[in-house]
Amino acid sequence: MAKGILLVADGLGDRPLKELDGKTPLEAADIPNIDKFARESVCGQLDTIGTGVRAGSDTAHISLLGYDPYVYYTGRGPFEAAGIGMDVKQGDVAFRCNFSTVDDNMVITDRRAGRITEGTDLLAEAVNGMMIDDMQILFKESVAHRGALIIRGANLGADITDTDPHHENAAVLTSRAKDPEDAASARTAYAVNEFVKRSYALLKDHPVNVKRIKEGLHPANIILPRGGGVGPSMAPFAEKYGIKGACVSETGLINGVAKYVGMTIYNTPEATGGYDTDCIAMAKNIVKALETHDFVLCNVKAADVAGHDGNPKGKIEMLAKLDEMIKYLMENTPQDTYITFTADHSTPCNLKDHSGDPVAIAMWGPDVRTDHVTEYTERACALGGLGRIKGSDIMNIMTNLMNVQEKFGA
Repeated sequence: MAKGILLVADGLGDRPLKELDGKTPLEAADIPNIDKFARESVCGQLDTIGTGVRAGSDTAHISLLGYDPYVYYTGRGPFEAAGIGMDVKQGDVAFRCNFSTVDDNMVITDRRAGRITEGTDLLAEAVNGMMIDDMQILFKESVAHRGALIIRGANLGADITDTDPHHENAAVLTSRAKDPEDAASARTAYAVNEFVKRSYALLKDHPVNVKRIKEGLHPANIILPRGGGVGPSMAPFAEKYGIKGACVSETGLINGVAKYVGMTIYNTPEATGGYDTDCIAMAKNIVKALETHDFVLCNVKAADVAGHDGNPKGKIEMLAKLDEMIKYLMENTPQDTYITFTADHSTPCNLKDHSGDPVAIAMWGPDVRTDHVTEYTERACALGGLGRIKGSDIMNIMTNLMNVQEKFGA
């Protein structure tokens, strides 16, 4: 059977930038291997959800795997929690969280607590397992400043507002049920607000934070949940496509999406999710996964980090690593392997956030109908033979190329 790889460079898409003389980071980067990949591929533009839709990484990956995000997405929390090994049960409400920094007036001074990387396991221990009335609180740290929260109890709803205002120099918000008549969601909002208050009380003088303050670092003195949702029921990937899938990713979120559809998770210790990540280690793990699986989803995070940081130089530097990764995969995967290289969304450096701009896509393999595209950039790929497609098209195209798709009709 042929093999398939979906390699997603998180947030890679961008817009022309003044500091790059009107070029995007892709256009300004020296990426000979990725350009070679494009020349040997069929290329196009991709809207991961729909034209002009600003996709989140969660909704984008749900769509890229061929599941309708408008049907299956209830919030990011369940995927974040599942991806770091938490057991989201029926009736639970799960959230993604940030360790953050607030001042004495509960004004956020750093949403990511200085991008903390050490001691979050000890901070998590301080809040995990508490009871709020008859509701159990389960909390676990994830990568860097991230974590996940599960609220477990009877009669809970997930239709609530966030406590995180999503920017610095703003006060922590009070969560509320979006519908005042929704008693179940009001109960969840109460638990969230109480958790946030208690997290500050427990963490502000925690030894980890005392040490950070002495070192001139921002303390992780509060936990802010957001993206609450209930766990969706999704058809297993193997059942949907008739192939065995695996996932190589750097973040709990993408692992969570993959885990929800029954894909095997391959962890890569050298993959940090930041600028210092080891893309070759991830590539080697993909090759290893292909020994026992038919299809591998891989997400590489740092281009998105660069976009959010407004750092085009960082995105270009990350592209050099992706260039070597593409070369390794082209040279070390079985001959009957099809590789799709794309992004889950654009994160323009001048916006520092996701946008609805389409992203470049290239599909490479032994008998792909190549086109006249000679370089992998947003504008060059727009002229490719794929045209402009949606994320929901990718698995149809790949399973067709892999010759594993069931025929529709007689």
